[in-house]
Amino acid sequence: MNSSAPRLAVYSGSFDPITLGHLSVIERSCGLVDTLIIGVGINVEKTPMFSQDERVDMVKRATSHCHNVEVRTFAGLAVTFVRECGAHVMIRGVRPLTDIAGEFTMMMANRQLDPDIETVFLMADEEFTHVSSSLIKQILPLSSDDKLARFVPESVIPALRAKVPLRPQ
Repeated sequence: MNSSAPRLAVYSGSFDPITLGHLSVIERSCGLVDTLIIGVGINVEKTPMFSQDERVDMVKRATSHCHNVEVRTFAGLAVTFVRECGAHVMIRGVRPLTDIAGEFTMMMANRQLDPDIETVFLMADEEFTHVSSSLIKQILPLSSDDKLARFVPESVIPALRAKVPLRPQ
């Protein structure tokens, strides 16, 4: 990579919804590169709570303070999207150590598909290692907005409540 070329990386995911763990990885990635492209993709193995456009909007609101972020949509393989963006670096966030086996397998497959793309793993901050979009969906009906704010950016809470109101206890 040319030393005068801008440092460009891609962080992809479904972000359904974006969590504070995602945001931690994004903020730390922003300090490593000139431009971070966040790719909001489609996970064919899951039924999303939010449309791709809604997820893009949530990511944009949650990252509005990050001035070197672009948010784009993609379909298909993340490694193909990274190449289409003109990047050579793919950021992957990992939470518990159990994520590493799956991420390592994906990294090896991506190297077979495009050996010019490097994968950089960033561990989620310790306080967010247990946070996942699946967990958010499980606790959403029973958690107050104050409790949700421990897991997701506050800007995301209204969109979550529009989908699933707080269930009276």
